[in-house]
Formats: sequence, structure tokens, C-alpha cells
Amino acid sequence: MYSWLRRALVFDSMAGRPQIIMDKYPNTVPSNLERNDIADIPPEFLLSTYSYDLAPELIAHSPAEHRDQSKLLLIDRNTGELEHRLFFELPSLLTDGDVLVINETQVIPASLKGKKTTGGAVQILVLDPASVEHPPDDPLAPAHRLCLFRASGRIRAGSVIKLNDGVDLVFQKSVGPGKALLTFPVSELDFLNFLMKYGSPPLPPYIRQDPSLNVDAKKRYQTVYARVPGSIAAPTAGLHFTDQTILALEKRGVKILRITLHVGPGTFIPIRRRDIRLHKMEPESYCIPDSAADFLDECVQSQRRIIAVGSTCLRALEASYNPDKGFTKGLQTTDLFVSPGYKFKVVKGMVTNFHLPESTLLTLVCAFAGTETILNAYKMAILNNYRFYSYGDSCFIL
Repeated sequence: MYSWLRRALVFDSMAGRPQIIMDKYPNTVPSNLERNDIADIPPEFLLSTYSYDLAPELIAHSPAEHRDQSKLLLIDRNTGELEHRLFFELPSLLTDGDVLVINETQVIPASLKGKKTTGGAVQILVLDPASVEHPPDDPLAPAHRLCLFRASGRIRAGSVIKLNDGVDLVFQKSVGPGKALLTFPVSELDFLNFLMKYGSPPLPPYIRQDPSLNVDAKKRYQTVYARVPGSIAAPTAGLHFTDQTILALEKRGVKILRITLHVGPGTFIPIRRRDIRLHKMEPESYCIPDSAADFLDECVQSQRRIIAVGSTCLRALEASYNPDKGFTKGLQTTDLFVSPGYKFKVVKGMVTNFHLPESTLLTLVCAFAGTETILNAYKMAILNNYRFYSYGDSCFIL
């Protein structure tokens, strides 16, 4: 899945938070295109174009006390006009007939902390926790999973890793730098329950949890409509919704359409090329149910506004749609990388958070609303003390 000579997803040894590190080959040049002088790269493809300065105090380390009380910056993608709102006002910004697409994926607490028998710390992130890498002949046999790990020193095949609660895992074999196959002391049938009991959500590295705030990440780093287990990161645009918000939208005549895209490790990988055209997204699985695909086809034909909640829904919708065949039904995968120059086919609006500089998420919103408009909106948000990133405030691009 990863190009392991280029990068590895590891963990903060103090807090168990995922980070990206570069290995000893950080300057590998993959193509003639990247050897070009920086002056040869058009501004819209230059990574530094998607940079901005953010004061550390504007990074949200905890969610808003009430989900729908976060700030909402309304962005007109045609005029660039900005308007300050609150998230609970979202229903008033939509009209009867609009279609709001939400992602029902559920974050699995796939981060585990343990120790080697010698006492050295081990950090583990279970990859694709809802998928079986090698289905066993016997469903009651111990579960096996590919995992990312970080340890103090080498771990040998057959070594035992002890979780903090006295549970033993077995290190089967290394399959690449920072990646291994582990055996768990439960069957496939009980594996997700095992993670729910012993794991914790793999929060992004910029979130520094304050124990005094008593934030239950298993609940708050999860949308209220999460239903299908499979992600190792939340579709954060959906964190602002409450049951009351959804009810108000439906009373407004807005159709709520539910799809699924499971967020994988690729969401943590930054763009490492100064020419963003060289970036490759890691594939993620998504599913558009048959009935939803049929309804979306009707929406396109009748020109109803389709509004994506988050980049996950936008990428799933855009990847699924073929102008000649309509929306693809059922389980699919996508590695769609949306950046300026992309021609949007079906999505007319999106709800999203404020994203990291030089990230694939920032290039996506710049492609959708225009780079100048988005960077100006970010400047305005900073001046007005909006909170940034996963637990931060939101914007509505329409």
C-alpha cells in the first residue's frame, strides 16, 4: 500500500498519535518532471502555493462543547464573498430539493499501546481494521492483521507484545519498514469488539489532548450518524452535525443521502513533491448503495444541487460518476486526487473543515472554490479566530 522507501506512518512515543516521517531516502527523485527548475512549475501546481501561516493557538485540540455551535464560514465559490455564521444555521442556507450527502463510516479505535517482554514501548496502528487481509479457513481461528508499528529496538518474529491490559499479541513477521503482520488473541468474529475494548482512536498528531477536559474521543471523534465500521480517521466535516441539525434539514425539504467511504492511512500522508501533479493518493474503499446511485442519477438529470459533506463524500461522488453510465453502484475503490484543474462533474457545494497547509485536502477545496478565494477565506478565518483542523470550525462552499 505504501511506498515504504519514501515514508512510514509512525506514532508519537509520548501520546500514541500518528505521524509521518521520512526515511533515509528523502531526496529520491522519481521523474524528470521533478528535476525541472521550480520556475518551470505553473503556480497552480506548485506545492508552496497551498501554504499559509497559522498561529498555534488556533489549532483545535478539543471539539466545541456543542457540536453545532462551531463557527461556519459561508463561501460563495462564484463571487468569493464571505459570511460568518454558526453551524446550526446550515439548514437555513439550503433549500427544498437540495441533496446533502453524508458519509456513514465509523472510526474504529485501531490504535494500541503495548510493551515488549523486555519492557520497551510499542505503538501499533491496525490497518484496514474492518477488512480481513488473509481470511482464515476457520472463522474461530485467531485474527491476523497488517499493522503499522513503532518500537524501541528490533522485534523478532514470534515475539510477544503485551498490551497495557495484560493481553498478548504475537509479532508474526515484518513486511516492510514500520509494517508487520500481527496475530491477535481473538477470532475474526470478535476482532472489532476487541479493538473497541482495548484500542483508542488514532487522533491526528496536531491534537494534544488535555485530560482535564474529559473529552471522550471514542464519541467525539465520531459523527452522530456513523454506522459502518471501517475508518481509522473521522470524516471531520460531519463532526458538527447533531440529530437536531439533521431533523431541521429534513424539515426544510433537504434530502439526506447516506454513502460510505472508509478513511485509510493515506489521509495522513502529506504531499512530498513540490510539483503536486506527482502526488499519488492511496486507494480507499467506498460504497454507494443501489438505491442511492439511482436517486443520484435522477438528481443529475433534474439538476438538483448535490452537496457533499466533506472531502470523502466529494471524492466518492466524483469518482463514481460517469457521464455516459451514471453512478457506479456498490463497493468500489478510488485514488482520486483532486487539485486545481479538476473538472467537477456532479458536486455543487460542500461542507468542510479548515485544512492543513500543503495538504491534499487544501488542494481539493482550492480546486472546488478557487485558490485565491480559499486562501482569502482562510485569512479571514484567522483574523476572526476560527479554530482549525479536525476538531475545529467549518466552512460551507456553495
